[in-house]
Amino acid sequence: MAASAPLIKTIIQMKNKRTILSGVLCAIALALGSTAYATTLTIGDSRDLGLISPNHPADPTDSEGFIDILLAQPSPSGPTVIGANIYTRTANDPLGGVYPAASFAAELKFTPDAGGGNSATIDLGSNSYLYILGKYDGPNYGSEVWYGAGLSGVITLPEFGNGTQFGLSHVFVFNGTPVTTPDSGTTAALLGLALTGLAGLRAKFGRN
Repeated sequence: MAASAPLIKTIIQMKNKRTILSGVLCAIALALGSTAYATTLTIGDSRDLGLISPNHPADPTDSEGFIDILLAQPSPSGPTVIGANIYTRTANDPLGGVYPAASFAAELKFTPDAGGGNSATIDLGSNSYLYILGKYDGPNYGSEVWYGAGLSGVITLPEFGNGTQFGLSHVFVFNGTPVTTPDSGTTAALLGLALTGLAGLRAKFGRN
């Protein structure tokens, strides 16, 4: 029996509604799937490696050395005065005391919270860096260093060192340089000298 015109119209309307609903649900799923959730880093959190105060001079090359000094301290320890800086090492020890030397990668831009909150947004992109350094208020506070391995995309750092003052001035990120055994090169050099000397002795006695 053929369906009546009103029934056919109703079926078409129901199919159209289901198609629209399906499209809406797909759009919601895609939106949720592509939402980037920022990782929030705070002073004293589980990634915080310590404080370098005042971290002066604050250029990338000097900061590399200061990070290496910080991570060479016992965990936890400090404040410890070494040279012109004071180092405070937290109890966080993600690499078991063996930390690659810091190698400067980039200075990243940050965007302060428009709502006046204590946060600043940084986009790491698709990269992951070993150390993240936030420098706060020139000589008046210092630099907080976080363990950055495994992080990418958008992150947030505190905008102020103590919550209300000592504003964030710059963000440096660092890769790691594998730690080499210092005496391996010395051993090779000594071995080379020994072989050279042995060759000389053989040549001398061979002529006699």
